[in-house]
Amino acid sequence: MSETLQLAKALIACRSLTPDDAGCQDILIERLEKLGFKIERMRFGNVDNFWARRGTAHPVVVFAGHTDVVPSGPPESWFSPPFDPAIRDGMLYGRGAADMKTSVAAFITAIEAFLAQHPDHNGSIALLVTSDEEGVAVDGTARVVEALQARGEKIDFCIVGEPTSNKLVGDMIKNGRRGSLSGILIVKGIQGHIAYPHLVKNPIHMAAPAIAELAATTWDNGNEYFPPTSWQISNINGGTGAANVVPGTVEIWFNFRFSTASTEQYLKDKVHAILDKHGLEYVLNWELSGKPYLTAKGSLVEAISRAIEQSYGITPELSTSGGTSDGRFIAGICPQVIEFGPLNATIHKLNECIAVNDIEPLKLTYQRTLENLLCK
Repeated sequence: MSETLQLAKALIACRSLTPDDAGCQDILIERLEKLGFKIERMRFGNVDNFWARRGTAHPVVVFAGHTDVVPSGPPESWFSPPFDPAIRDGMLYGRGAADMKTSVAAFITAIEAFLAQHPDHNGSIALLVTSDEEGVAVDGTARVVEALQARGEKIDFCIVGEPTSNKLVGDMIKNGRRGSLSGILIVKGIQGHIAYPHLVKNPIHMAAPAIAELAATTWDNGNEYFPPTSWQISNINGGTGAANVVPGTVEIWFNFRFSTASTEQYLKDKVHAILDKHGLEYVLNWELSGKPYLTAKGSLVEAISRAIEQSYGITPELSTSGGTSDGRFIAGICPQVIEFGPLNATIHKLNECIAVNDIEPLKLTYQRTLENLLCK
């Protein structure tokens, strides 16, 4: 059993439901301290985080990840207990096996192997680990980044261990993510009896033409790395519960997944212009949960792509698809951020798993990326 597999099993055995770290970070910190890392525990609210760094020189290569996991669902529906790591038919089963405790374990063993072979490497190595990536993500990576930024800490390269692979491990890395901008729109009308339409103003009817225009609008055409920005409604709520009453308001929840071809302010202004054009009386509350970020082809993309080719024999595709990740926070202080990890086919599902044969190449990929960046 490899060191990485042993460590991954130890982490999976910790019942670290967001935001409870359940001892995972203690396991990691103990190993990092033996390597000479300076550890800073950063607890914000009820979230445990730590920043670990070895060295003072540049470039600084950071591994970023999370120890928290989503709920398992009914334990009886799993092949084996979700927090009792089990190997069966060449697969390691357990909550967090793919998202992302195996990646975190591979960070550690890759660093250990790298330092054993290259004790006099260039630059510095650091880790940023949180227990609140799967939750509201307020007191996790975002707060650590704020603290690092406040004291002028600079990061050159960051690798986030999210499960990015699609069909084969190594076939995809994320070199950016779309931004997420949500709105809760309340359109106001006049409530009344449905049989007296001249005495009411139906906010659902009034909003319908604006909704149609918003749905048909081309917000941008995307670019080389991103698809066009999309606008989608997730919820519409209106009515009093009675069949003969026109509601006084209708509430519409919507979301933009937007590329670097658009800005937050541009999207807000355009929505307000459409709503105003249709003469609606409304209240609109906005929430930005992440700005888009992009790492173009350069040192980090080339370094990890070569490492993947050496470890898995695959040339990875660059992609910005999927939801958000903590990379959106780190991109504010780091010019080059990529995400790479195992297959995402079973993440958040019952019987989450990772192929045992994919684990050691994952560790070698991270190790070789360090060599490509710090041993020139």
